[in-house]
Amino acid sequence: MELRDLPSVDELARDCDDPLAVDAARTVLDRAREEIRAGAEPGDLEARLRDELAAARAPSLRRVLNATGVVVHTNLGRAPLAEEALTHIVEVARGYSNLEYSLGEGTRGSRQDHLARVLRRLTGAESALVVNNNAGAMLLALAALAEGREVVVSRGELIEIGDGFRIPDVLARSGARLVEVGTTNRTRAADYERAIGPETALLLRVHQSNFRLVGFTEQARLAELAEVARRHDLPLLDDLGSGSLVEQPGEPTARESLDAGADLVCFSGDKLLGGPQAGIVVGRADLVERLRRHPLQRALRIDKLSLAALEATLLLYLDAPERIPALRMLRQDAATVRARAERLAAATGGEVEETTGRVGGGALPLAELPSFACAVEESLAAPLRAGDPPVVGVVRDGRLLLDCLTLTDAEAEEAAAAVRACR
Repeated sequence: MELRDLPSVDELARDCDDPLAVDAARTVLDRAREEIRAGAEPGDLEARLRDELAAARAPSLRRVLNATGVVVHTNLGRAPLAEEALTHIVEVARGYSNLEYSLGEGTRGSRQDHLARVLRRLTGAESALVVNNNAGAMLLALAALAEGREVVVSRGELIEIGDGFRIPDVLARSGARLVEVGTTNRTRAADYERAIGPETALLLRVHQSNFRLVGFTEQARLAELAEVARRHDLPLLDDLGSGSLVEQPGEPTARESLDAGADLVCFSGDKLLGGPQAGIVVGRADLVERLRRHPLQRALRIDKLSLAALEATLLLYLDAPERIPALRMLRQDAATVRARAERLAAATGGEVEETTGRVGGGALPLAELPSFACAVEESLAAPLRAGDPPVVGVVRDGRLLLDCLTLTDAEAEEAAAAVRACR
């Protein structure tokens, strides 16, 4: 086909009764011209127009089968939600709700009241507040407690949290002034003590959740920092990053942080906690109230669907934390994962390979989770990503590994069907 043989946009779209047809036809013809110039045949333009129209109406955000072995995979949506969380989202979303209405008093209420009780019970905090993510929680806390004043933090804790966002940048946007103490690898409580002056508003500890320093290192214990803060009548803010409500080796829980003397603790909702995206702040009631009254709180507040998912997830921690998918994956034994990989290999003609899973989400960076994968041909990587549902694995040493740590039994069956369909 030559360029002159191509129909006009109107000609291609003429017989298609669709309001998007003209734009779709323009896209199809632009691609066809590029292909002809490259020496290729553009094929059936009418069929391509139908495909373009279907793609225009298809949702871009899709369910994906995570066969990477990374439990809290940031690129794949972080923690999957429990069935109870999904049910509660639907229940709240299908009609009206008491989001900001007190059913007992018959007056305006606060969306923060729905989570405060369960968070107090789970962490031992006096009060709690939830915003849309942990960076927002940190920004709000610093703006409410330290705007125009100084915040003391260790040089070894000035971390980058992902996608280029850095703690010093968050501090700057809050209006607080950063005061660095210690060195990259060694910071003592005395370093904080010497840095405190009349302009100091608070002490900040940032948990090194997404990296570890090894070798000649020293870090002040949280209890030591709490003593320094108390001597100077200053609040101590502890940013736990990934956050955890149950014991995980190497990760402090919010309750442990508060027990050690932190006045406020902030952490994420969609990482180790296993819920939706959220930034959770727990601690002293008077400090939480200052955050609640700050104008940024409204700009950063959590939406009703995330609130519903988070409430249902937190309630599971009271009686059935094993029903939270992320926790279940982190705790499953290697024999269970291996059996799943063997079934997937038998269904696809692949081979079982021992692998190492990761927690992900910037949590427990040194943790290695024993796992097993089904190894298939590397050439299947792209077709599986293009499938429905897409399957995302790991290409390594010329093969595609479908890691069964992050697949449920049902999802492994779906992955097997996807592999067979691609061959």
